[in-house]
Amino acid sequence: MSCSHLIPLDVGKTRVRADRVAAELPASAWQRRSAGAGSKGGPRYYDWAWLDDVCTDADPDDGGHHSLLIRRNTITGELAFYRCWTPRPATLAQLVRVAGIRWTVEEAFQAAKGQVGLDQHQVRRWDSWHRFTTLALAALAVLAICAADATHDDPTDTGLIKLTINEVRRLINTCIIRPITDLAHPLHWSGWRRQHQARARRAHYTRRLNLELQP
Repeated sequence: MSCSHLIPLDVGKTRVRADRVAAELPASAWQRRSAGAGSKGGPRYYDWAWLDDVCTDADPDDGGHHSLLIRRNTITGELAFYRCWTPRPATLAQLVRVAGIRWTVEEAFQAAKGQVGLDQHQVRRWDSWHRFTTLALAALAVLAICAADATHDDPTDTGLIKLTINEVRRLINTCIIRPITDLAHPLHWSGWRRQHQARARRAHYTRRLNLELQP
């Protein structure tokens, strides 16, 4: 939902822009919660405000519960707005979890475009598109399963990041699709990349923690 979306806070009253609603909230209305793990493996903390008594112009007979969820970036202050509907009253923790899953879905589609060519089709019929998309998502599922199995088999801290979908695809291309006589070199480069990414992740966490601790 955009920041300019008009929110009917009370029946019969003038609607208010979503960003104005957020600006007028007291400090006590915000709670810091994690929306799940981020791309670098750490929790994604945001400040959340929840208005569970917001009136809407939706069908009054839909039998559901409407509310407004606002997310604020802890560093930049950037706002995001979610217009929520649930069949029964929900908790803030449940809505935050669902909002975080949306980011995971978008990340999965982005990974499918970059790793298995989900958007690299030239088809004009639905049947052709459906076949291509199914094969691409199946290939992504294979990569995701391989990465998950590698994480399960190697729970110790080796100083490397866990195998990612990107790294699994690179190893499959090197070791299976285009096999070479000496596998030591590509495996060494794989270890170097994961070690470098692990260092970058630690530096990212340290910087973000320092920014959050600043007054």
